Amino acid sequence: MSAFYIPSDNISRLSESATIAVSSRARALRAAGRTILDLGSGEPDFDTPEFIRRAAQDAIDAGATRYTATEGILPLREAIAAEANGRTRGVQMVTPGDVVVSTGSKQSLFNACFCLFGPGDEVLVPTPGWTSYYEIVELARAKPVPVLGDPARGFKVSVDLLERAATSATRGLILNSPCNPTGAVYSREELSAILELADGKGWWVIGDEIYRHLYYGEGGPAPSLLEVAESREKLVVIDGVAKAYAMTGWRIGWSIAPHALATSMKALQSHVTSNPATPSQYAALAALREERLAHAAIAEMRDAFRQRRDAALAIFAEMEDMRVVAPDGAFYLYVGVGEAASPDEEDAGTVFARRLLDDYGVAVVPGSAFLTPDWIRMSYAAPLEDVVEGATRLARLYAAGSGMARVVA
Repeated sequence: MSAFYIPSDNISRLSESATIAVSSRARALRAAGRTILDLGSGEPDFDTPEFIRRAAQDAIDAGATRYTATEGILPLREAIAAEANGRTRGVQMVTPGDVVVSTGSKQSLFNACFCLFGPGDEVLVPTPGWTSYYEIVELARAKPVPVLGDPARGFKVSVDLLERAATSATRGLILNSPCNPTGAVYSREELSAILELADGKGWWVIGDEIYRHLYYGEGGPAPSLLEVAESREKLVVIDGVAKAYAMTGWRIGWSIAPHALATSMKALQSHVTSNPATPSQYAALAALREERLAHAAIAEMRDAFRQRRDAALAIFAEMEDMRVVAPDGAFYLYVGVGEAASPDEEDAGTVFARRLLDDYGVAVVPGSAFLTPDWIRMSYAAPLEDVVEGATRLARLYAAGSGMARVVA
């Protein structure tokens, strides 16, 4: 580090996103001539649907290349509010003024945490959880409090676990469903119970529902907090187009929040990034408005993800002692690799992931990124043949490390 640069206290404990670091390492190895199966990525491997791309091009051709309102164009916020109101049962109707469109859902999460929490506040984070939750809470000068979920329930947290982790300093919690990294999905009953607890304690709930449409259960998208909430007074719902519409690079996410909070988030955003990219907003508008085309595109991607998930689970089922969270949503498999580690290895997931990449040419994310060091996250957002081959190589390494006599062919 340069002697002339000393990090400020704002970022002194900040570390690079582990998920991004894995993808960067995989790209570097490819550039060096290695053949790498990248199962670490958190983005769909599909192209953005053509009707969405065409809408963006039409907007550019029509001159939509200038600044918009900080909070996003009104038609897009109207579409977001209308879709949300289809879930709220008429409880505290969402208005366009409650919506702030941001440069990706990550910025929406940052806006919410930065406006809600500060020094001395504690925020409960069900764990394992997406790596950026902990860092974003830290950037708000608050304290993230990991709440380890039950592995037998896909690491989902219960009301009892949340209560035991809470203190007088607890101000809120971040709830992700479907969950990254496990793919676990909270039922309506579970969401309702958590909201009831939060309401009784006066906590804010930030619900990250970016994977809601990538759900393998019955009845359409995964259950939403908006479907069960009796009030939106202390509820923020985060969503976007990145995952379900294969639009990661378009950088469009949004928050739905009580109007006063939305106003504060808009003010914050006006000094950080201002409006999200204008053509991207029109692309997102098409994704929400063209429901028939969007539903067909999402269904096609979801079916492909389900096929890949099932293929990988079939391979892992051959491993008698392997712990795997069978996901109901998103596109990740969470695999316990502690049994394949040496007794003196404190971070089995990192050691396993490094060996898998260096010796077997497969990139996955170590569980330490999600505060569960004996696990790894494998993405199946990759072609079926890559998922099958990657899962097979992973099983081989696991078998070798655990001392199993039988190795997957």
